[in-house]
Amino acid sequence: MPLDDAWSRLEASLAAHLGAAPLTTERMPSVDALGRVLAAALVSPVAVPPLDNSAMDGYAVHAADVPRLVQPGTVLPVAQRIAAGQVGDALVPGTVARIFTGAPVPEGTGAVVMQEHTEAVGDGAVRFIHGVTAGQNIRRRGEDIAEGHGVLAAGTRLSPASLGVGASVGAATLSVFARPRLGVLTTGSELVMPGEPLPPGAIYNSNRHTLVGLGQACGAAVTDLGLVPDELAATRAALRAAAAGHDLIITSGGVSVGEEDHLRAAVEAEGELAFWALAIKPGKPFVFGRLRRPDGTHALYMGLPGNPVASYVTFLLLARPVLGCLAGERWHLPQALMVPAGFAWPRADKRREFLRARLDGSGRPVLFPNQGSGVLSSAAWGDGLVDLAPGRTVQPGDLVPWLPLPELLQPASTMRQG
Repeated sequence: MPLDDAWSRLEASLAAHLGAAPLTTERMPSVDALGRVLAAALVSPVAVPPLDNSAMDGYAVHAADVPRLVQPGTVLPVAQRIAAGQVGDALVPGTVARIFTGAPVPEGTGAVVMQEHTEAVGDGAVRFIHGVTAGQNIRRRGEDIAEGHGVLAAGTRLSPASLGVGASVGAATLSVFARPRLGVLTTGSELVMPGEPLPPGAIYNSNRHTLVGLGQACGAAVTDLGLVPDELAATRAALRAAAAGHDLIITSGGVSVGEEDHLRAAVEAEGELAFWALAIKPGKPFVFGRLRRPDGTHALYMGLPGNPVASYVTFLLLARPVLGCLAGERWHLPQALMVPAGFAWPRADKRREFLRARLDGSGRPVLFPNQGSGVLSSAAWGDGLVDLAPGRTVQPGDLVPWLPLPELLQPASTMRQG
Protein backbone atom coordinates (compact mmCIF):
# COMPACT_ATOMS: atom_id res chain seq x y z
CA MET A 1 0.00 0.00 0.00
CA PRO A 2 1.36 3.48 -0.84
CA LEU A 3 2.10 5.61 2.21
CA ASP A 4 -0.41 8.28 1.24
CA ASP A 5 -3.17 5.66 1.17
CA ALA A 6 -2.08 4.36 4.56
CA TRP A 7 -2.23 7.89 5.97
CA SER A 8 -5.74 8.38 4.59
CA ARG A 9 -6.94 5.11 6.12
CA LEU A 10 -5.33 5.96 9.45
CA GLU A 11 -7.04 9.35 9.49
CA ALA A 12 -10.44 7.77 8.76
CA SER A 13 -9.88 5.13 11.42
CA LEU A 14 -8.93 7.76 14.00
CA ALA A 15 -12.03 9.82 13.23
CA ALA A 16 -14.27 6.78 13.74
CA HIS A 17 -12.40 5.70 16.85
CA LEU A 18 -12.60 9.11 18.51
CA GLY A 19 -16.23 9.51 17.50
CA ALA A 20 -17.04 6.35 19.44
CA ALA A 21 -14.81 7.17 22.41
CA PRO A 22 -14.21 10.92 22.87
CA LEU A 23 -11.03 12.00 24.60
CA THR A 24 -11.06 12.74 28.30
CA THR A 25 -9.92 16.06 29.74
CA GLU A 26 -8.47 17.24 33.02
CA ARG A 27 -7.57 20.53 34.67
CA MET A 28 -4.02 20.97 35.83
CA PRO A 29 -1.66 23.72 37.03
CA SER A 30 -0.47 25.67 34.02
CA VAL A 31 3.15 25.52 35.19
CA ASP A 32 3.03 21.71 34.82
CA ALA A 33 1.26 21.60 31.43
CA LEU A 34 4.27 21.62 29.08
CA GLY A 35 3.62 19.37 26.09
CA ARG A 36 -0.06 18.84 26.86
CA VAL A 37 -2.79 19.76 24.37
CA LEU A 38 -5.26 22.48 25.33
CA ALA A 39 -8.86 21.22 25.52
CA ALA A 40 -10.59 24.61 25.77
CA ALA A 41 -9.67 27.95 24.24
CA LEU A 42 -8.08 30.46 26.59
CA VAL A 43 -9.57 33.97 26.47
CA SER A 44 -7.76 36.77 28.27
CA PRO A 45 -9.70 38.49 31.09
CA VAL A 46 -7.11 41.29 31.18
CA ALA A 47 -5.11 43.51 28.85
CA VAL A 48 -1.40 42.78 28.52
CA PRO A 49 0.26 45.02 29.47
CA PRO A 50 -2.46 46.33 31.82
CA LEU A 51 -1.19 49.95 31.63
CA ASP A 52 0.96 52.04 29.32
CA ASN A 53 4.52 51.42 30.56
CA SER A 54 8.12 52.25 29.88
CA ALA A 55 10.14 50.07 27.52
CA MET A 56 13.42 51.55 28.84
CA ASP A 57 15.21 52.85 31.88
CA GLY A 58 15.16 56.60 31.30
CA TYR A 59 12.99 59.70 31.67
CA ALA A 60 9.29 60.27 31.02
CA VAL A 61 8.59 63.63 29.40
CA HIS A 62 5.25 65.43 29.13
CA ALA A 63 3.47 65.43 25.78
CA ALA A 64 3.48 69.23 25.80
CA ASP A 65 7.27 69.25 26.03
CA VAL A 66 7.96 66.82 23.17
CA PRO A 67 7.97 69.50 20.44
CA ARG A 68 10.78 71.50 22.05
CA LEU A 69 12.77 68.33 22.78
CA VAL A 70 13.06 67.58 19.08
CA GLN A 71 16.19 69.72 19.24
CA PRO A 72 18.80 68.37 21.68
CA GLY A 73 20.25 70.40 24.56
CA THR A 74 17.10 71.13 26.59
CA VAL A 75 17.46 70.81 30.38
CA LEU A 76 14.49 69.82 32.59
CA PRO A 77 14.18 69.11 36.33
CA VAL A 78 13.46 65.59 37.62
CA ALA A 79 10.26 65.79 39.69
CA GLN A 80 9.69 62.12 40.67
CA ARG A 81 11.07 58.59 40.50
CA ILE A 82 8.93 55.64 39.36
CA ALA A 83 10.16 52.05 39.68
CA ALA A 84 8.47 48.95 38.25
CA GLY A 85 5.41 48.13 40.31
CA GLN A 86 4.85 51.77 41.36
CA VAL A 87 2.32 54.25 39.99
CA GLY A 88 3.55 57.83 39.79
CA ASP A 89 1.77 61.17 40.00
CA ALA A 90 0.49 62.98 36.94
CA LEU A 91 3.41 64.52 35.10
CA VAL A 92 3.63 68.34 35.22
CA PRO A 93 4.68 70.07 31.98
CA GLY A 94 8.24 71.30 32.18
CA THR A 95 9.36 68.43 34.43
CA VAL A 96 10.38 64.81 33.86
CA ALA A 97 10.04 61.58 35.82
CA ARG A 98 12.93 59.17 36.35
CA ILE A 99 11.38 55.88 35.23
CA PHE A 100 12.48 52.27 34.97
CA THR A 101 11.63 49.48 32.53
CA GLY A 102 8.11 48.13 33.06
CA ALA A 103 6.92 50.96 35.30
CA PRO A 104 3.58 52.56 34.34
CA VAL A 105 4.15 55.91 32.67
CA PRO A 106 2.55 58.78 34.57
CA GLU A 107 -0.49 60.59 33.22
CA GLY A 108 0.48 63.13 30.58
CA THR A 109 3.57 61.29 29.33
CA GLY A 110 4.28 61.82 25.65
CA ALA A 111 7.57 59.90 25.35
CA VAL A 112 10.24 58.06 27.31
CA VAL A 113 13.87 58.93 26.60
CA MET A 114 16.43 56.21 27.32
CA GLN A 115 18.98 57.24 29.91
CA GLU A 116 21.87 56.74 27.46
CA HIS A 117 20.49 59.70 25.50
CA THR A 118 20.65 62.03 28.49
CA GLU A 119 23.20 63.41 30.95
CA ALA A 120 22.83 64.62 34.53
CA VAL A 121 23.08 68.37 35.06
CA GLY A 122 23.70 69.76 38.55
CA ASP A 123 21.35 68.58 41.30
CA GLY A 124 18.16 66.94 40.08
CA ALA A 125 18.08 67.98 36.43
CA VAL A 126 18.81 66.23 33.13
CA ARG A 127 19.93 67.38 29.67
CA PHE A 128 18.62 65.67 26.53
CA ILE A 129 21.42 65.04 24.06
CA HIS A 130 19.33 63.53 21.25
CA GLY A 131 16.09 64.56 19.64
CA VAL A 132 12.82 63.14 21.01
CA THR A 133 9.85 61.83 19.01
CA ALA A 134 6.31 61.46 20.31
CA GLY A 135 5.42 58.03 21.70
CA GLN A 136 8.96 56.64 21.71
CA ASN A 137 9.75 53.82 24.17
CA ILE A 138 6.19 53.54 25.48
CA ARG A 139 4.52 50.12 25.48
CA ARG A 140 0.79 50.71 25.14
CA ARG A 141 -1.93 49.02 27.21
CA GLY A 142 -3.07 45.84 25.46
CA GLU A 143 -0.49 46.03 22.67
CA ASP A 144 0.43 42.38 23.34
CA ILE A 145 -3.00 41.00 24.25
CA ALA A 146 -6.31 42.87 24.29
CA GLU A 147 -8.83 42.20 27.04
CA GLY A 148 -11.33 39.57 25.86
CA HIS A 149 -9.01 38.36 23.10
CA GLY A 150 -8.54 34.63 22.48
CA VAL A 151 -4.88 33.89 23.11
CA LEU A 152 -4.56 30.09 22.84
CA ALA A 153 -6.81 27.94 20.67
CA ALA A 154 -8.15 24.57 21.71
CA GLY A 155 -5.89 21.90 20.26
CA THR A 156 -2.70 23.89 20.88
CA ARG A 157 0.20 21.77 22.10
CA LEU A 158 1.55 23.83 24.95
CA SER A 159 5.10 25.07 24.45
CA PRO A 160 7.17 27.03 26.99
CA ALA A 161 6.15 30.25 25.22
CA SER A 162 2.44 29.38 25.24
CA LEU A 163 2.64 28.55 28.95
CA GLY A 164 4.13 31.99 29.46
CA VAL A 165 1.29 33.56 27.48
CA GLY A 166 -1.22 31.74 29.67
CA ALA A 167 0.52 32.98 32.80
CA SER A 168 0.60 36.55 31.46
CA VAL A 169 -3.22 36.61 31.41
CA GLY A 170 -3.47 35.06 34.88
CA ALA A 171 -4.30 31.43 34.00
CA ALA A 172 -3.23 29.40 37.03
CA THR A 173 -4.81 26.21 35.65
CA LEU A 174 -5.62 24.95 32.16
CA SER A 175 -8.04 22.40 30.74
CA VAL A 176 -6.04 19.85 28.77
CA PHE A 177 -6.60 16.47 27.16
CA ALA A 178 -5.34 13.44 29.00
CA ARG A 179 -2.05 12.10 27.68
CA PRO A 180 -2.49 9.11 25.36
CA ARG A 181 -1.62 5.83 27.04
CA LEU A 182 0.95 4.05 24.90
CA GLY A 183 2.01 0.47 25.56
CA VAL A 184 5.29 -0.67 23.97
CA LEU A 185 5.81 -4.41 23.53
CA THR A 186 8.88 -5.94 21.89
CA THR A 187 8.98 -9.45 20.50
CA GLY A 188 11.70 -11.89 19.63
CA SER A 189 13.23 -14.88 21.39
CA GLU A 190 16.65 -13.71 20.22
CA LEU A 191 16.44 -10.46 22.19
CA VAL A 192 18.26 -9.83 25.47
CA MET A 193 17.81 -6.79 27.68
CA PRO A 194 20.84 -4.48 28.08
CA GLY A 195 22.80 -5.35 31.20
CA GLU A 196 22.23 -9.08 30.82
CA PRO A 197 24.81 -11.57 29.45
CA LEU A 198 24.72 -11.90 25.67
CA PRO A 199 24.60 -15.61 24.70
CA PRO A 200 25.52 -16.86 21.21
CA GLY A 201 22.87 -15.95 18.63
CA ALA A 202 21.31 -13.22 20.78
CA ILE A 203 21.22 -9.44 20.32
CA TYR A 204 20.43 -6.62 22.69
CA ASN A 205 16.92 -5.19 22.51
CA SER A 206 17.47 -1.68 21.10
CA ASN A 207 13.91 -1.22 19.82
CA ARG A 208 12.56 -1.17 23.36
CA HIS A 209 14.65 1.89 24.24
CA THR A 210 14.06 3.64 20.91
CA LEU A 211 10.27 3.24 20.95
CA VAL A 212 9.84 4.11 24.62
CA GLY A 213 11.97 7.21 24.04
CA LEU A 214 10.02 8.20 20.92
CA GLY A 215 6.72 7.82 22.77
CA GLN A 216 7.96 9.99 25.62
CA ALA A 217 9.31 12.60 23.19
CA CYS A 218 5.84 12.79 21.62
CA GLY A 219 4.18 13.43 24.98
CA ALA A 220 2.57 10.02 25.56
CA ALA A 221 2.25 8.26 28.90
CA VAL A 222 4.39 5.25 28.00
CA THR A 223 4.31 1.81 29.60
CA ASP A 224 7.18 -0.54 28.84
CA LEU A 225 5.37 -3.88 28.50
CA GLY A 226 8.57 -5.85 28.21
CA LEU A 227 9.57 -8.66 25.91
CA VAL A 228 7.38 -11.46 24.53
CA PRO A 229 8.87 -14.67 23.11
CA ASP A 230 8.00 -15.89 19.62
CA GLU A 231 5.01 -17.97 20.71
CA LEU A 232 1.43 -17.44 19.55
CA ALA A 233 -0.23 -18.10 22.91
CA ALA A 234 2.15 -15.78 24.78
CA THR A 235 1.70 -13.09 22.14
CA ARG A 236 -2.10 -13.27 22.34
CA ALA A 237 -2.05 -13.06 26.12
CA ALA A 238 0.28 -10.05 26.06
CA LEU A 239 -1.88 -8.18 23.54
CA ARG A 240 -5.04 -8.96 25.50
CA ALA A 241 -3.56 -7.60 28.71
CA ALA A 242 -2.13 -4.52 26.97
CA ALA A 243 -5.44 -3.58 25.34
CA ALA A 244 -7.16 -3.25 28.71
CA GLY A 245 -5.10 -0.29 29.89
CA HIS A 246 -3.84 1.52 26.80
CA ASP A 247 -5.14 3.66 23.94
CA LEU A 248 -2.46 2.47 21.50
CA ILE A 249 -0.28 -0.63 21.62
CA ILE A 250 2.90 -0.66 19.55
CA THR A 251 4.95 -3.78 18.95
CA SER A 252 8.20 -4.24 17.09
CA GLY A 253 9.10 -7.36 15.17
CA GLY A 254 7.03 -10.44 14.46
CA VAL A 255 4.89 -8.83 11.73
CA SER A 256 6.64 -10.26 8.68
CA VAL A 257 5.92 -13.61 6.99
CA GLY A 258 8.35 -15.93 8.74
CA GLU A 259 7.28 -19.02 10.65
CA GLU A 260 8.29 -17.33 13.92
CA ASP A 261 6.28 -14.18 13.21
CA HIS A 262 3.06 -14.58 15.23
CA LEU A 263 1.77 -11.05 15.67
CA ARG A 264 -0.47 -10.92 12.62
CA ALA A 265 -2.27 -14.11 13.66
CA ALA A 266 -2.45 -12.91 17.27
CA VAL A 267 -4.01 -9.58 16.27
CA GLU A 268 -6.58 -11.31 14.06
CA ALA A 269 -7.50 -13.58 16.98
CA GLU A 270 -7.70 -10.74 19.53
CA GLY A 271 -9.15 -8.07 17.28
CA GLU A 272 -8.95 -7.13 13.61
CA LEU A 273 -6.41 -6.02 11.00
CA ALA A 274 -7.10 -2.94 8.92
CA PHE A 275 -4.09 -3.15 6.60
CA TRP A 276 -0.67 -4.74 6.33
CA ALA A 277 2.49 -4.02 4.29
CA LEU A 278 3.53 -0.63 2.93
CA ALA A 279 5.38 0.41 -0.21
CA ILE A 280 8.10 2.25 1.72
CA LYS A 281 11.76 1.59 2.43
CA PRO A 282 12.55 0.96 5.20
CA GLY A 283 9.32 -0.18 6.84
CA LYS A 284 7.43 -2.52 4.51
CA PRO A 285 6.11 -5.00 7.16
CA PHE A 286 3.83 -2.55 9.02
CA VAL A 287 0.49 -3.59 10.53
CA PHE A 288 -2.45 -1.50 11.74
CA GLY A 289 -5.56 -2.77 13.46
CA ARG A 290 -7.58 -2.88 16.69
CA LEU A 291 -7.64 -5.06 19.78
CA ARG A 292 -10.86 -5.92 21.61
CA ARG A 293 -11.42 -5.13 25.26
CA PRO A 294 -13.79 -7.04 27.54
CA ASP A 295 -16.22 -4.08 27.64
CA GLY A 296 -16.62 -4.02 23.84
CA THR A 297 -14.38 -1.03 23.21
CA HIS A 298 -11.10 -1.24 21.34
CA ALA A 299 -7.48 -0.22 21.66
CA LEU A 300 -5.59 0.74 18.53
CA TYR A 301 -2.71 -1.45 17.45
CA MET A 302 0.40 -0.81 15.36
CA GLY A 303 2.91 -3.50 14.53
CA LEU A 304 6.24 -2.00 13.52
CA PRO A 305 9.03 -3.87 11.73
CA GLY A 306 11.76 -5.49 13.79
CA ASN A 307 14.69 -3.92 11.95
CA PRO A 308 15.70 -0.95 14.13
CA VAL A 309 15.69 1.78 11.47
CA ALA A 310 12.44 0.51 9.96
CA SER A 311 10.87 0.60 13.41
CA TYR A 312 12.18 4.13 13.99
CA VAL A 313 11.00 5.47 10.62
CA THR A 314 7.52 3.91 10.77
CA PHE A 315 7.00 5.30 14.27
CA LEU A 316 7.80 8.83 13.09
CA LEU A 317 5.70 8.60 9.94
CA LEU A 318 2.69 6.63 11.20
CA ALA A 319 2.56 6.32 14.98
CA ARG A 320 3.35 9.98 15.67
CA PRO A 321 0.28 11.37 13.81
CA VAL A 322 -1.94 8.84 15.58
CA LEU A 323 -0.56 9.79 18.99
CA GLY A 324 -1.16 13.44 18.10
CA CYS A 325 -4.86 12.77 17.53
CA LEU A 326 -5.09 10.71 20.71
CA ALA A 327 -3.52 13.68 22.55
CA GLY A 328 -6.13 16.13 21.21
CA GLU A 329 -4.51 17.55 18.08
CA ARG A 330 -6.10 17.38 14.66
CA TRP A 331 -4.71 14.92 12.13
CA HIS A 332 -1.45 16.43 10.99
CA LEU A 333 1.34 15.04 8.84
CA PRO A 334 4.94 16.27 8.88
CA GLN A 335 5.58 19.03 6.37
CA ALA A 336 8.69 18.71 4.22
CA LEU A 337 10.98 21.55 3.23
CA MET A 338 12.47 21.59 -0.27
CA VAL A 339 16.26 21.90 -0.02
CA PRO A 340 19.13 21.30 -2.46
CA ALA A 341 20.70 17.87 -2.04
CA GLY A 342 24.26 17.54 -0.85
CA PHE A 343 24.49 13.99 -2.16
CA ALA A 344 23.96 11.77 -5.20
CA TRP A 345 21.44 8.90 -5.22
CA PRO A 346 21.73 7.15 -8.59
CA ARG A 347 19.85 3.95 -7.74
CA ALA A 348 16.10 4.44 -7.81
CA ASP A 349 13.79 2.11 -5.89
CA LYS A 350 10.22 1.15 -6.73
CA ARG A 351 9.23 2.01 -3.17
CA ARG A 352 9.15 5.42 -1.49
CA GLU A 353 12.44 5.80 0.37
CA PHE A 354 13.34 7.62 3.55
CA LEU A 355 17.07 8.28 3.82
CA ARG A 356 18.79 9.19 7.07
CA ALA A 357 20.64 12.46 6.64
CA ARG A 358 21.77 15.61 8.36
CA LEU A 359 22.34 19.15 7.18
CA ASP A 360 25.89 20.25 6.41
CA GLY A 361 27.28 23.73 6.97
CA SER A 362 25.60 25.02 3.80
CA GLY A 363 22.17 23.71 4.79
CA ARG A 364 22.21 20.75 2.41
CA PRO A 365 21.34 17.22 3.57
CA VAL A 366 24.16 14.69 3.35
CA LEU A 367 23.60 10.97 3.78
CA PHE A 368 24.88 8.51 6.32
CA PRO A 369 27.13 6.15 4.32
CA ASN A 370 25.20 2.97 5.21
CA GLN A 371 21.44 3.23 4.67
CA GLY A 372 20.68 -0.34 5.75
CA SER A 373 17.49 -0.87 7.79
CA GLY A 374 19.48 -2.50 10.58
CA VAL A 375 21.97 0.38 10.96
CA LEU A 376 20.44 2.29 13.88
CA SER A 377 23.54 4.48 14.16
CA SER A 378 22.35 6.20 10.97
CA ALA A 379 19.26 7.44 12.84
CA ALA A 380 21.30 8.64 15.82
CA TRP A 381 23.71 10.43 13.46
CA GLY A 382 21.02 12.07 11.35
CA ASP A 383 18.79 15.02 12.18
CA GLY A 384 16.05 14.25 9.67
CA LEU A 385 14.88 12.20 6.71
CA VAL A 386 15.06 12.78 2.96
CA ASP A 387 11.75 11.69 1.39
CA LEU A 388 12.27 10.24 -2.10
CA ALA A 389 9.35 9.31 -4.34
CA PRO A 390 9.34 5.88 -6.01
CA GLY A 391 11.74 5.78 -8.95
CA ARG A 392 13.53 8.99 -7.91
CA THR A 393 17.25 9.50 -8.48
CA VAL A 394 19.16 12.50 -7.16
CA GLN A 395 22.16 14.54 -8.27
CA PRO A 396 23.87 17.11 -6.02
CA GLY A 397 21.92 20.36 -6.08
CA ASP A 398 18.57 18.76 -6.97
CA LEU A 399 15.73 19.88 -4.72
CA VAL A 400 14.61 17.11 -2.38
CA PRO A 401 11.95 16.97 0.37
CA TRP A 402 13.60 17.30 3.79
CA LEU A 403 11.82 16.25 7.00
CA PRO A 404 13.71 17.68 10.00
CA LEU A 405 13.50 15.59 13.17
CA PRO A 406 11.71 18.29 15.25
CA GLU A 407 8.94 18.40 12.63
CA LEU A 408 8.65 14.62 12.75
CA LEU A 409 8.44 14.54 16.55
CA GLN A 410 6.39 17.67 17.29
CA PRO A 411 4.80 19.09 14.14
CA ALA A 412 3.00 22.43 14.24
CA SER A 413 -0.17 21.91 16.26
CA THR A 414 -3.68 23.07 15.47
CA MET A 415 -7.13 22.08 16.67
CA ARG A 416 -8.25 18.50 16.12
CA GLN A 417 -11.23 18.34 13.80
CA GLY A 418 -14.51 16.97 15.10
